[in-house]
Amino acid sequence: MKTTVIQFGTSRFLQAHADLFLSEGAPARAITVVQTSGDAGRSRRLAALAAPEGYPVRIRGLQDGRVVDEIRTVTSVRRCFSASADWPEVVRVFVEEAEFVLSNTGDAGFQSRPEDGESAYLPAMSFPAKLYHLLAARFVAGAAPIVVMPMELVADNGAVLKDAVLAIARRHDADGALVSYIGDRVIWASSLVDRIVSEPIEPAGAVAEPYALWAIEKGPGVVAPCAHPAILMVDDLKVIERLKLHILNLGHTVLVDLWRRQGGAGDPVVRDFIARADVMEELAALYRDEVLPVFAHLGQGEAAEDYLAVTLERFANPCLDHRLADIAQNHAQKVERRVGAFLDLARHAGYGRPQPRLAAIAGMDDQYQVHAAQRQT
Repeated sequence: MKTTVIQFGTSRFLQAHADLFLSEGAPARAITVVQTSGDAGRSRRLAALAAPEGYPVRIRGLQDGRVVDEIRTVTSVRRCFSASADWPEVVRVFVEEAEFVLSNTGDAGFQSRPEDGESAYLPAMSFPAKLYHLLAARFVAGAAPIVVMPMELVADNGAVLKDAVLAIARRHDADGALVSYIGDRVIWASSLVDRIVSEPIEPAGAVAEPYALWAIEKGPGVVAPCAHPAILMVDDLKVIERLKLHILNLGHTVLVDLWRRQGGAGDPVVRDFIARADVMEELAALYRDEVLPVFAHLGQGEAAEDYLAVTLERFANPCLDHRLADIAQNHAQKVERRVGAFLDLARHAGYGRPQPRLAAIAGMDDQYQVHAAQRQT
């Protein structure tokens, strides 16, 4: 049983995203899943992911104005390993079978750890260190180049992961051959993923919204693992990143700010909160007056209009309990990345009109914003 995809991470997001697409795509791909966390409590999930009958993904929500509620079965996962208990088998599959490497190892996945400096593999190493040891084994075996396609929510995730692995390789590679292999022959792809996966189905499976995107940036040697309607090959990933970060994610943060300004009472979900006329009126005015004109100035006006329509439909999903209290976690950092960065983007692009609502959310004086725009021009 050859699995041409090796995946690091077992999250419900991956179950309802990449694993589903690789099950439905052309060609359908077989996956070996590797648990990287070492959480013994997930052993039941590992067994269920690779069950011969597959596992369910329930798609629920609005799509093009109609209600969708359907079950799909994922059969792409053929075996599961633990990076702690099954490392020799992980190495064998990586060297002998894999053509694509996928990862979604969480917010801390790329962060270095003290164990990364050790010459021999240790289960407590970061994902870049684990990947270094696997690529070293593939290099020694003389295996063909491999496509590494991280899915972590990190800008330029392919380049970031490449740099992290190279930094580790330089500590150990005396003659530079392995560093050259990792830097020049391994194919590093950046991608952006998007789908709200609201809840798990035990022991394996998940409930997800209809909308799904896996955008992969084109580059030398970069190919999609399969053809699927949700998988897009794009020239510039930053175009899509801007739409997601500064329309969908920004909208979530604006709703949290509005909820807090109203006292933060109750435990509202997004669909119920935007169903209130005053909330929807304020959100629509902010998009109309302060967000869409910036995208038009950047030459993305039509794309932004289309993406906003999809975003508002996603917000109104009647089957998704997306709680404002959950979105409000790490609110200050999200304001900086989603709102403050958008104000900076507008200023650096020479957009000269004030954005008072966004400036207030970011804690930025509106007159400062106007003067900064004037200086820029």
